Amino acid sequence: MKLIEVKTKRSKKLFNKLPRILYRKDPNFACPLTKMVEENFDREKNSFYKHGIGTRWILTEGNKPIGRIAAFIDFDKAHIFEQPTGNIGFFECINDKEAASILFDTAKEWLHSHGMEAMDGPANMGENYMNHGLLSMGFTTQGFGMPYNPTYYLELFESYGFKVYYEQYSYHLNYKGALPERFRKIAEWVAKKPQYSFKHFSWDKIDSFINDFSDVYKGAWSKHEHFKAIDKSELRSFLESSKLLLDPEFVWFAYANNEAIAMFVMLPDFNQALQHIKNGKLSPWNMIKLMRFIKRGKFTRGRILIMGVVDKYQRSGVESALFWQIENKVLPKKPKYKEIELSWAGDFNPKIIALYKSTGAKHAKTHYQMRYLFDRNKIFKRAKLIE
Repeated sequence: MKLIEVKTKRSKKLFNKLPRILYRKDPNFACPLTKMVEENFDREKNSFYKHGIGTRWILTEGNKPIGRIAAFIDFDKAHIFEQPTGNIGFFECINDKEAASILFDTAKEWLHSHGMEAMDGPANMGENYMNHGLLSMGFTTQGFGMPYNPTYYLELFESYGFKVYYEQYSYHLNYKGALPERFRKIAEWVAKKPQYSFKHFSWDKIDSFINDFSDVYKGAWSKHEHFKAIDKSELRSFLESSKLLLDPEFVWFAYANNEAIAMFVMLPDFNQALQHIKNGKLSPWNMIKLMRFIKRGKFTRGRILIMGVVDKYQRSGVESALFWQIENKVLPKKPKYKEIELSWAGDFNPKIIALYKSTGAKHAKTHYQMRYLFDRNKIFKRAKLIE
């Protein structure tokens, strides 16, 4: 086995080729666009590098790629933990513990050389609502931005010594049956209260909405033990890179006296389009196929990326009113949508879990965020509950 740090055109090609080899017979996997993957490592395009560093490796046997991994450190977040903590991500590997250990060892040594004492993963270089976690239950169709992996990955992580730091749950809501009657009545009642107003995102007011997102994000999660305020430049970068798939009518904000108090962000399941591009390459013909799929409105699934309510209004029912906006003002115009994935409910956040369950959605997937402490004698602690 030979380990190569990814720096050359050939090593980049091998890095992106590996998933297509591992998942070639798996109908649930949607191959990401090579362009989207590579932009993560482009220091000119990814604002992560303003406050972070990272690198990646590919493991080969002969001329064939058999494993890959990236290691990176967000210095804005690394030191908010009890021990400085870096991340690993983009992990793919054949079912071989020796190969996996070579990848984990390499990432650990690099992180340790930069002052880290633990590593979390699988993760990405941005916020945790995109490509974050190890799938452990619900090996069904992969939603856009939700990690997918073979069943044996959990054993590779646990055999090395990783433990579950927290669990994150996804719920599936079948819109053929709509929302439960009790939930709908409460949602409509709150939605029509005169003290509240609601509006969806629009590109011509992007600066205003970025500020609203930042305010709600802070008001909703500032009490979490590892809270970090949203980076507005990173949010702008994410929005602008998502123009192709972002539907403004799927992004809603609630206001009280013109103050943003809640948000609801949903994306069409872009993986339904990517399923038609098997090699991850955005060739002219693939681009035509992609645009044709989008323009014809063939999406039938959506994924709730993030939903939050500032602390003061968390018992007001305003979150249900955001669902009411979608059900009554958006979905009637988009009748092809039949399923919504309510994703990223951390086990440390019982409020969002209760909300998702109240919609009638069913628990469909579980992802684990894994943690490895470099000091093997140190006591492992799971993420704390948000009180």
